[in-house]
Amino acid sequence: MRSPKWWCVLVILICVAAGPVAFGQSTNPSDDATQSKSTGKAATEEEVQQLRREVAELKAQIQRLVEASAVAQGGAAHLVETNAVAASVPAASSPAATPVADAPDANASSPAATPADIDALQKEIDVLQKKASDVPAATAGWNGEHFFLKSSDGNFTVMPVGYLDAQYVFYKGDGAPSDTFNITRARFGVQGNYGSQLDYAFLFETASALTIRDAYLDFKPWSAFKIMGGQYKVPFSQEVGTNDTSVEFYNRSIISVLYPDAGGAFRAPGVDVHGDLFEGRMQYWAGIFNGQGLLTSGTTNEPEVVGRLRFSPWLKSDNPMLKGLSFGGSAEHSRSKGLANEQSFSGLLNDGTYNFFPQFRINGGIERFNGFFSWLKGPLGVRGEYAHLLEKRTNIGSLAPGGVAFNTIPGVTGQGAYVSATYLLTGEREPENAIPRVKHPVIGPNSPGESGAPGWGAWAVKIRYSWLEGKAPGATCDATTVPSCPITPGIVPSFSDHTDQLTAGFNWYLNYWVLVKSDFNLNQLKNPSVQGILPRNYFVFVEGIQFRF
Repeated sequence: MRSPKWWCVLVILICVAAGPVAFGQSTNPSDDATQSKSTGKAATEEEVQQLRREVAELKAQIQRLVEASAVAQGGAAHLVETNAVAASVPAASSPAATPVADAPDANASSPAATPADIDALQKEIDVLQKKASDVPAATAGWNGEHFFLKSSDGNFTVMPVGYLDAQYVFYKGDGAPSDTFNITRARFGVQGNYGSQLDYAFLFETASALTIRDAYLDFKPWSAFKIMGGQYKVPFSQEVGTNDTSVEFYNRSIISVLYPDAGGAFRAPGVDVHGDLFEGRMQYWAGIFNGQGLLTSGTTNEPEVVGRLRFSPWLKSDNPMLKGLSFGGSAEHSRSKGLANEQSFSGLLNDGTYNFFPQFRINGGIERFNGFFSWLKGPLGVRGEYAHLLEKRTNIGSLAPGGVAFNTIPGVTGQGAYVSATYLLTGEREPENAIPRVKHPVIGPNSPGESGAPGWGAWAVKIRYSWLEGKAPGATCDATTVPSCPITPGIVPSFSDHTDQLTAGFNWYLNYWVLVKSDFNLNQLKNPSVQGILPRNYFVFVEGIQFRF
């Protein structure tokens, strides 16, 4: 019986040959410090795949030779060793997966594999592996979603990013604005990473004056504990937390005026800690911010403090009805300064139709509370959110209209909610916070991970209802009952106004990067804040297009 030493050598050779062959087109930073740092011309995907096929074929030849040798000798011990060798070869490289026309037939009467045969095949594998190791990592290219530049060691990546939103708005209703065309967003910048633990982004707004939109670093030592600092979205609302390019309606809901830093694109300079717990079933954010919007310093010694929790308890469940359900809440505290001319939330609707509630000078604590949910199942997405805001007018004094010598008057409150539903008619899945992967694009390349033929793109229908209420209780100061009041009684008028909005429309995703949005808004002004204006309905049609890269 043949000595078993050749079988041991063969097992070692097969295991060596089964290692990784090439990383030529990987666009993710590598954690392997030994990865080739060659700066030569990057191999194409076809070249890398050809190398993989050649190595797989050679490994299949070795396996077939071993099987033929075992059959020819008829030794049970050799068959056991052969099975061990076959188990070490990946399924993708098995004879069934990779047929080789020239390989010997194990069922035929074939000569046993000789050491010379094995040595010759191993030399061919060594040559192919040497060729693969000389393939440099791609330092520039397209990763399926963005263009990128990358250092030769893969540790530093930069991607130019941006998006452009344009709209044409048609109004109908007494006192509504004129129809108009606008470039509402034109944002460009870069994002990327340094190593696997540090992400960064710089984004500029160019639609009006050049302004820094986002500028932050996100340090991620562990998935359960990350630190972000710079200027970015305050982590309060589910709606605001959605990427600007992934918001399915052209405008966010009318209750967005109640969110922190609404006048500053919901962004402010600050720092927070955040992370994922229990395999993503729970997420948390806790941070402090200036609370005054873009590139603006705080006005008091009490920063804006924000906390947010999000739960997805059935994230790993097999139950399709519960798997996509998430819910959570947020809280925020900050302080306003009347002498800094700070005012209460704006009552201007986000489509610019009318201002349903006036603004008032505020002074003192600001409290916000929020609750939200989302439920995703296949092409269907349902989302909802409630927000409550209290802006105090403590020791407001003469800063309030008619409030001469008033010390404190009731605060300004705002509350509202929305619920929305979207449904993809063309079969794509509704994503959590992203653009759907279009299966059959009208133009351009395929979505990442998709390979469908050109078609009519993806189509979605959508509907949303939202309501918003503002209250500013009044007060009366009479010198006969309050010694600090002036001789002439002071009166602060009361306001209690309400509006709601019904939005319906559709989205046409021409591909993963180009989106046409069509929204129809029915704005219902319930209690006008301006004297002489009666409750009425306004009709608004918004046609928009979005391009991103």
